[in-house]
Amino acid sequence: MGLYDDHVLPIVIHAVCSSPLVMKMRARAVPRCAGVVLEVGAGSGINFALYDPALVEKVYALEPSAGMRRRARRNLATSPVPVEWLDLPGEQIPLADNSVDTVLLTYTLCTIPDAPAALAQMWRVLKPGGALIYAEHGLAPDAGVAAWQHRITPTWKQFAGGCHLNRPIAQLIHDAGFVHAEQDAAYAEGSPRFVGHMFTGLALKPR
Repeated sequence: MGLYDDHVLPIVIHAVCSSPLVMKMRARAVPRCAGVVLEVGAGSGINFALYDPALVEKVYALEPSAGMRRRARRNLATSPVPVEWLDLPGEQIPLADNSVDTVLLTYTLCTIPDAPAALAQMWRVLKPGGALIYAEHGLAPDAGVAAWQHRITPTWKQFAGGCHLNRPIAQLIHDAGFVHAEQDAAYAEGSPRFVGHMFTGLALKPR
């Protein structure tokens, strides 16, 4: 891992992912988590303060970037819930089958190199009846916007930590076997359309 990925990129990602718009989307998702939670792509720990300690027993925070984990120290120190780091990629979740109650994804699925493999791992560790809660951005429904997303993504991801602008988030979750209980998709007001098509939802692993 080079200087940019280890030291510069964590600063950039933290700034973007803690913007008022993104924090508004996080605030819709994180407080809904309950029980033992697996947060995939915990980054700099932005979500830690948003967990409800009355609902959450423990958070497994999966984050393979050492630079992001360093930036998370302050948020970790003030977390209202217990947090245990997992430092492997999302495709290699080191937890037992059917061992967590909730999986949380916030602006993460766009960056995982093999999203279907990672979702298969999330399915494996989630208990039957458990929830996958997410707030993500991805492929726009408008052909013109989507064309620009496809065009920009190869260069964009080189400088944005592997972020893909053009992933069909809800479809990927559905294809992994999850059943949507809630889903919503819309352009975020004030954000460029090529990066601002937001997906939020709650999907269940059938019993």
